[in-house]
Amino acid sequence: MTRVDGRVERGNRTRRLVLRRTVDIASVEGLEALTVGRLATELELSKSGVFALFGSKQELQLATVREAVRIFTERVIRPAAETPAGLGRVCRLCALWLEYSHGRVFPGGCFFYGAMAEFDARTGPVHDAVVRAQRDWSAHVELTIEEARTAGELRAGTDVPQLAFELVALLETANALSVLHDEESVYRRARTGIAERLRAAAADGVPLPQVP
Repeated sequence: MTRVDGRVERGNRTRRLVLRRTVDIASVEGLEALTVGRLATELELSKSGVFALFGSKQELQLATVREAVRIFTERVIRPAAETPAGLGRVCRLCALWLEYSHGRVFPGGCFFYGAMAEFDARTGPVHDAVVRAQRDWSAHVELTIEEARTAGELRAGTDVPQLAFELVALLETANALSVLHDEESVYRRARTGIAERLRAAAADGVPLPQVP
């Protein structure tokens, strides 16, 4: 029994090792760049061992998307949830996203921005997984804004989906231009835009926390 458990644990460690590499590759070169042979060579593993963990290239891609979601949740979603609901949480969520992009948690910038560009016009399970990740993120931003409106910190007439769309657009534009031009000033512009948009939507008398 101990021997079986040991094999399972080794398999889990290998899977984590492979996925840590696949999210980095995919963020720079795309999900189509993932191959069993390449991963086996780079990580000094057997091709049969890597294949046994995933079974197909498509499953490898799907597992990579899931791993990227897990990392994103740990770096952005969960820390933001530690801030009380309201404008402070909205600002914290945006700040953490900018840190996630600027700090190159994934070397190619935002993993999902690249995956959306790669799979937006395709069909199939990988496309669907990328769509779910994008929709979940947009829904979370909307929920965070709605919480701030419910708390009375945003104007009652705030168009929540529209505000969420604008904030996400500022975040993704900063990411894209930073990666393309290798410059950091775009993050400052994004912070300025986010602060101005939230200031315009804030209820009377509600101070706006600074977006770091």
